[in-house]
Amino acid sequence: MRNKRLPAPSLEECIAASGGTQALLTGDGVYSEIPRLLREAYSGERVFLIGDENTMQAAGNRVERLLVTAGIQVTGKLVFQAEGTLHADYAHTAVIKDRINAAGLPVIPLAAGSGTINDLVKQASGELGLPYLCVPTAASVDGFTSYGAAILKDGFKQTLPCAAPRCVVADTAVLANAPAWLSSSGFADLAGKIIAGADWIIAESAAPFGAKGAEPRDPRAWAMVQNGLYSYLEQSIGAAEGSPGALKALFEALSITGFAMQYRKSSRPVSGAEHLFAHIWEMENLSHNGLPVTHGHKVAMGTLASTAFLEILFAGPDGPPPPPESFKRPSREDCLAETAAAFANSPALNSAVKTSGEKYHDAAAAADIRSGIHDTWKELREKTLEQIMPYAGLRSMLAKAHCPVQPAEINLSREAVIACARRARMIRNRYIGLDLAWDLGCFDTVLAKMEESDLYLW
Repeated sequence: MRNKRLPAPSLEECIAASGGTQALLTGDGVYSEIPRLLREAYSGERVFLIGDENTMQAAGNRVERLLVTAGIQVTGKLVFQAEGTLHADYAHTAVIKDRINAAGLPVIPLAAGSGTINDLVKQASGELGLPYLCVPTAASVDGFTSYGAAILKDGFKQTLPCAAPRCVVADTAVLANAPAWLSSSGFADLAGKIIAGADWIIAESAAPFGAKGAEPRDPRAWAMVQNGLYSYLEQSIGAAEGSPGALKALFEALSITGFAMQYRKSSRPVSGAEHLFAHIWEMENLSHNGLPVTHGHKVAMGTLASTAFLEILFAGPDGPPPPPESFKRPSREDCLAETAAAFANSPALNSAVKTSGEKYHDAAAAADIRSGIHDTWKELREKTLEQIMPYAGLRSMLAKAHCPVQPAEINLSREAVIACARRARMIRNRYIGLDLAWDLGCFDTVLAKMEESDLYLW
């Protein structure tokens, strides 16, 4: 695969490019460096510690003792309920802000936890104008080092703008003791970057023809995420089995994707259709056996579904699948009505309808896109198929990394996963493969072929 053969920028180069995070320490025993980082990279020595019941036991209590021993004042502490039932809801951000304000500013927020804790503290710190320090307890997501926090606000999962942590300190022994499902979740989040890359290739190809939400690839951000991706996936496949080396590779790879987001001030380099599937299920509070399905495990299913969609879309060397015989391009009003029906019982209704209207291409604009894509089809097809991993290989890799590969594993049916593509296309004005199929008129054809196939999502 093309990206696998290209040199990847070093971790140090990615940190420098981020423009935000100053230090990332990973390894065994790195917590001892926290007092030094606080004194060298932050103003003041007053810390407010935030975690949950599990992450305080895993790391937060130990960090607190280290700080006290080093003469650094812990001015307050907020411990949420266990991560398994804690959501990245904006209401929790407000609680953090209130407690930090009550402790007295200035203070250095210190997030000890996995993805949810980090996002909540990141958003609260951003709104308070405070640089924070992140102590991850699991290699579970790419959001530890990202610009922006994935927060559920007004019923809609969205990335709110806020600065990344100034420093990140991840002890691999702590990461190794995290539940296996958190590590496999991180692996799945990393694997999703394959589709993010494919969707960016598609957007770059459609941009010259006026596609909304389409943009050329940024060479530096692309290299940061894609050039070492397949190598990092190979190195980290044993993360869920507790391998320290695999966990170190996984956490560094996830961090690098976060640095790419910092550099671009956008999630475009790391998020495509696979994340839109996941966001739909997050809005629906998808759970399995009474517990929320992790972000990464939802991304795993979205990555499989997106891969199947792209394989079918680009199966023909001479052009996309034909539209259904009864195809008639929907009007803007038709699209808004369809979106309103799809989100009728969702707090995200107004936002989804607004987005659907913003990204709509009228008949003339869609014709320009179809003509341009048909003229460049062979090149686009080659690039896209070279970027993605064949479905069978992807499924095998995810299964080996202990990620869910069947819809029932995350309490979904095969039909529900396939149908989710319709809603996933509606919620973000970012051009992806789903949009290309829509503009080519073959969206329904591709979904029908997915449903008929005995290769996908079984």
